[in-house]
Amino acid sequence: MNKSKSLFMGTMIMGTMITVSSNNWISMWMGLEMNMMSFIPLIIKQNNKLSSEAALIYFLTQSVSSMLLLFSILAVGGGMEMQLFINLGVISVLVKLGAAPFHMWFPEVMSKMSWENCTLLMTWQKIAPMMVINNMQYSNNIMYITVMLSTMVGAIGGLNQTSLRKLMGYSSINHLGWMLILNKTQNNWCNYLLIYSMMITTMCYMFNYYKMFFINQINSCNFSMSEKITYVIALMSLGGLPPFLGFILKWMVIQTMIQDKMITLMTIMIMFSLITLFYYLRMITSMLLTFSSANKWMTFKSNNNINIMITMLNMSLPLMTIINFN
Repeated sequence: MNKSKSLFMGTMIMGTMITVSSNNWISMWMGLEMNMMSFIPLIIKQNNKLSSEAALIYFLTQSVSSMLLLFSILAVGGGMEMQLFINLGVISVLVKLGAAPFHMWFPEVMSKMSWENCTLLMTWQKIAPMMVINNMQYSNNIMYITVMLSTMVGAIGGLNQTSLRKLMGYSSINHLGWMLILNKTQNNWCNYLLIYSMMITTMCYMFNYYKMFFINQINSCNFSMSEKITYVIALMSLGGLPPFLGFILKWMVIQTMIQDKMITLMTIMIMFSLITLFYYLRMITSMLLTFSSANKWMTFKSNNNINIMITMLNMSLPLMTIINFN
């Protein structure tokens, strides 16, 4: 299994690299297809019903969007340079990304996968479609509507969830809205995706380490105080609170949107990002305000080195500010 995993991981990385480095649309499409066909075996590696269902939903969604993308490429390449076909290509890539209003498959697939695959879906699998959108000349209205809907759906959709994987899925949709507006205004989305990937990887590592899949499991975990602090800092950073690393992401977007005079859209996005903070707080408060019962049969496993690394990463806002704004 390890050999096949390394093989499919290699072809998945290769597919993304082909898309990123291509100078024509067909090879970009080929890279996206390689990426998709390599990710599906990684999903079904768990060998249970849920992962098979996740793989099927992922395959159907991605193959339909690939078909639409190929159709729009051939239509525009054949001389029919209508805005309709260009917009159809953009919509097909937004389906691949899981941006609202084409987001329905994303939290469903997330809730049926392991934390490792969830991390890949939220980070690596965004690179190739974002690069494809970056190379398109599309209507501004489509992007503004998608950005607004993504921030709204990502905030409101997570309010009623108890599954941590679905919560992280809706959080990812919200962050995708912020990333897409950077793609539209400045070619600065790579920095956003890099910092977001670092934060979400550490978060998913913690959930995976403690085998947490639902909110009520957080309360029953027998955390030490350092683990609680690490967990709180990581979640607050993901929400974009000022002392932590995640604030630089919001800062970048707000600065570019003020320069481009998109004040109304920026206000809506900030308001809905506060709702995401609300459900992050819901994951934190019960753990901080209650003492877990420490029974003698509970295994206590602590990983202080990792906790220190995660805390240092999320407290590195001044350093990242210097690097980014220089």
